[in-house]
Amino acid sequence: MASKRLFVSTLLVILMLGLASSSPQAYKFIVGGKDGWVLSPSENFNHWAERHRFQVNDTLLFKYKKGSDSVLVVTKEDYFSCNTKTPKQSLTDGDSIFKFERSGPFFFISGNAENCQKGQKLIVVVLAVRSKTQHTPPSEAPPSPSSSAPSPLVADPPAVSPSPLSDLDTNAPSQPPLPRENSAARGSDVGLLAFICTVISIGASTAVLGNFVV
Repeated sequence: MASKRLFVSTLLVILMLGLASSSPQAYKFIVGGKDGWVLSPSENFNHWAERHRFQVNDTLLFKYKKGSDSVLVVTKEDYFSCNTKTPKQSLTDGDSIFKFERSGPFFFISGNAENCQKGQKLIVVVLAVRSKTQHTPPSEAPPSPSSSAPSPLVADPPAVSPSPLSDLDTNAPSQPPLPRENSAARGSDVGLLAFICTVISIGASTAVLGNFVV
């Protein structure tokens, strides 16, 4: 009996760990990589952004020398004109963290207007939260006077959305962003749950056979 209880306890631990690993995780991205928030990074900030996938609850870390620079969250118009007078938010502590509370585009510029004009600015597009969409069947067309058979149903083709970052900044490359780093756990919930269910089924069968044997 003790071995059976240990087996059941082990299954429960596996189930809990599996569910924890399959839950969505938030990530912290250091803007500009090892260079940080500087005037002339080794890689253009928008090129850096296109190599990542950003989701709601992720955070950006801007690393710079406190007192010598800052980060301004601005509108699209202020981004392109490098207007530092009316920011939506100002970050000045040197290790500034910004959390994405919604999906859509975000615009960041240097607090130094001259640095902004030289390219120290960033656009980040946060992916929309995925939800299960309900598809309603298309209405049946009225029958033709010359035929009693109903017209076939035709569904609208899926719409293809253009790259949002390319629309916002004509200098940014048009290729789609690469897969999100260290986020292979996302999208694997179905396979993981199937594996856990298989293990539990085997364990339950083993326990039942053990009762008959004992």
